[in-house]
Amino acid sequence: MTDAPFDLSQTDKLLTTTRAVRKRLDLERPVDIQVILDCIDLAQQAPTGGNRQRWRWIVITDPDKRREIAQTYIDGGSEYLAGAGASDTPDAEQTARVRQSSRFLPEILAQVPALVIPCSLGRPEKLPIAGQASFYGSIIPAIWSFNLALRSRGLGTVYTTLHLNEEKRAAQILGIPDDATQLALLPVAYTKGTDFKAVERPPVTDIVGINGWPA
Repeated sequence: MTDAPFDLSQTDKLLTTTRAVRKRLDLERPVDIQVILDCIDLAQQAPTGGNRQRWRWIVITDPDKRREIAQTYIDGGSEYLAGAGASDTPDAEQTARVRQSSRFLPEILAQVPALVIPCSLGRPEKLPIAGQASFYGSIIPAIWSFNLALRSRGLGTVYTTLHLNEEKRAAQILGIPDDATQLALLPVAYTKGTDFKAVERPPVTDIVGINGWPA
């Protein structure tokens, strides 16, 4: 593809090795707030429904607030984390490693240099299904762009949602208004090494249908 506008080897490597990072978050190395702001600035280029960027981002570096927000994750995810054991998924071994890593995260979450909570103005609960899809589709691409920007700079994170079971409590801690929706909790740190690899996924022909549902 001589007309490709980017170096495909590097682009493909970024896309296939941006992993959910938990155990390899470096808790000792400080993260300059400007690096996070640069990544959020890049994330703002993500597309949005109706060209309305209704995003708000909260970056938590204060140790006390990190501890409080980490506790909302622990309390909100206690039931899920208690059951994070064996799996009947096709790749049970890989899934078991992910679940073990998930149980590890609460132990170190408060020590991660920065916690980032992306929010969107508005509430999706009463929207029709198309409206809900537009609501989430107008910020999740930005969150993933943020993940990619972090990876390209030697940082990592993991997209978590368990603290949303304690959403109101987190909102009170951080002064988030009632008409805003929290989307995720992203622990941000430099990674211990950058040698992340692609993981095994199903053959694309197994999950794609041409002109109809996959056979």
